[in-house]
Amino acid sequence: MIMVYHHLGHSLKRLPFNRSLIIPLVFIILLVLTIIYYESKLAQLQSLNLNLNFQNVPRLSSSNFDESDHYHDKNSDWMLPKNLLVIYNRVPKTGSTSLMGIVYDLCAQNHFNVGHLNTSKNSHVMSLSDQLRFVWNITRWYERQPLLIHGHVAFINFEKFALNTPKPLYINMIRRPIDRLISYYYFLRYGDNFRPNVVRRRQGNRRTFDECIERNEHDCRMENLWLQIPFFCGQNPDCWKPGNKWALEQAKRNLVEHYFLVGVTEAMHDFIQILEISLPQMFRGATFLYENGNKSHLRKTFNKTQPSSRTIAKIQQSRVWQMENEFYHFALYNFNSIKERIMTNIKPAQQYNDKLYYQDEQQFFFEKIRPR
Repeated sequence: MIMVYHHLGHSLKRLPFNRSLIIPLVFIILLVLTIIYYESKLAQLQSLNLNLNFQNVPRLSSSNFDESDHYHDKNSDWMLPKNLLVIYNRVPKTGSTSLMGIVYDLCAQNHFNVGHLNTSKNSHVMSLSDQLRFVWNITRWYERQPLLIHGHVAFINFEKFALNTPKPLYINMIRRPIDRLISYYYFLRYGDNFRPNVVRRRQGNRRTFDECIERNEHDCRMENLWLQIPFFCGQNPDCWKPGNKWALEQAKRNLVEHYFLVGVTEAMHDFIQILEISLPQMFRGATFLYENGNKSHLRKTFNKTQPSSRTIAKIQQSRVWQMENEFYHFALYNFNSIKERIMTNIKPAQQYNDKLYYQDEQQFFFEKIRPR
């Protein structure tokens, strides 16, 4: 080995050497090493950003959006944040199909995306691992944001998973408990005008709701009334125990602390108008479509018969109805308080492209900003 190096050294000494090339050669070597170093650091930073830091949201690739952090609607003073995420965890038989028909009509013109959450066997609850997958996926689905996700699933608290992402805005609608149960009862037997040819589970059973209550049959038992409370209470098993007082209080707490807006079916027009005023990024034009389109009552249950006063009185004696009714009136009071405040500041409807749009007057401003 020593003889080889010795021979190589003598060979190199015999090679011609131009001293004028030393400086350019050293410069090129340093330049190459510098480039390699910074490319390595850049790769490390990108990997770190991908796995740990989600504060810097990637740009949308859609041609409908510009290259800034917000999409600006030229017909509005609002800036549309690209990472806006709205979740509508729809309570069944509350009019949600009508609202979603309007949302799907608006998504293209208002430059946002809509997705439906379909759960196995139409389950309203998820396993813990599925909750994490759901939260992880939709908060990082950047190319589809702004995004509205809807589905019949109970409330999921995103804070539980301690992810460094913006929280979603939850919205929902609830209905008078007896009316919701009656609609569900006849829907199982006769279906509706949305998909009239679908064979329903109780098709052929022509027993009325009054007769069902009299016979104490399964479809009209009070545990079927227990739905709106657990939808707001969440994924905890105790939320789904009919008559659980803790579930009622947790549902109220979640409504106040985690929901952007909860409306009622009986005032769907007001609910949609408030959504348009407060979230014009998505709902601009919704009121006009509700008033003038064919989506104001998209789904109507066939052969629905109102129960007798005797049946209603019997239902109202149950603990489940009393708690569901308490929650309904709690939500109604909260909704009416929001409506009263926002409607006092509403502007006259503005016309654009033969459609009317609604906004309210901003009631705050900034001043005495220092240093100058």
